[in-house]
Amino acid sequence: MRIAHWSYAKTCCRYFLLMLAVFVLLACNTRENQLAEREAMISARESELVTLFAEMTEQKKLLEKNDSKDLPDTMKNSTEKTCSCDSNLDEAPVKEPSDIAETKTKTLLGGIENAFLDPPGMEFSARIDTGAQTSSLNALDIIEFERDGKPFVKFSLIHPLTGDKLELTRRLRRYVRIKGRGGRESHRRPVVRIRVMLADIDEQINFTLEDRSRFKHQVLIGRNLLQDLAIVDVSKKNVATPKIENSDTASEIK
Repeated sequence: MRIAHWSYAKTCCRYFLLMLAVFVLLACNTRENQLAEREAMISARESELVTLFAEMTEQKKLLEKNDSKDLPDTMKNSTEKTCSCDSNLDEAPVKEPSDIAETKTKTLLGGIENAFLDPPGMEFSARIDTGAQTSSLNALDIIEFERDGKPFVKFSLIHPLTGDKLELTRRLRRYVRIKGRGGRESHRRPVVRIRVMLADIDEQINFTLEDRSRFKHQVLIGRNLLQDLAIVDVSKKNVATPKIENSDTASEIK
């Protein structure tokens, strides 16, 4: 009897496990069928969207074509001109009215100009450089000293016509530190103030003193004079005439 009961129990367990496996398989198949149905629906929707987009594009082209046919000839020409201008926006940017007015009020300078310096009271060929923050002046034999407890600096310029040395003495305003190129050590340069007359510009500005013998131009004009006063066209030279006035400042030490 016990053996019969045990055999019956085993048969029931096998039957239960078989039913459980069938149920799991059915459940998996149902899940797979649902996923397949969703994928089919998504694909169908994508196809509908692609078709709809193509139809919209075609209708847009037809509408544009019909609109262009209905326009008068004068409007067509105007439209074509406008499109032609729009295609060249990068080459000829449109200036705002404020920009145009600002340009008219500024002095036009070329890449090379003759600047009148006072002192020494004469013209020098100057390089106009918008990339330089501070203007620079060729200075040789620089000697710093004190007078009445105030710092001064004595240096020499080269006469632009004769090549002789012109000795100047100016108040030492401050120093600027210039970083050397190629990792070289930085060094400091003395700064003095000199009057500059260039076209209709007449300003007292700072100049750093350095040996510019290796350069063609003894004077370099930077942004501390140009900013808000001038615009520079580097493709031109000597477009401005220095405004030279009689002045006694050449003999003064400022």
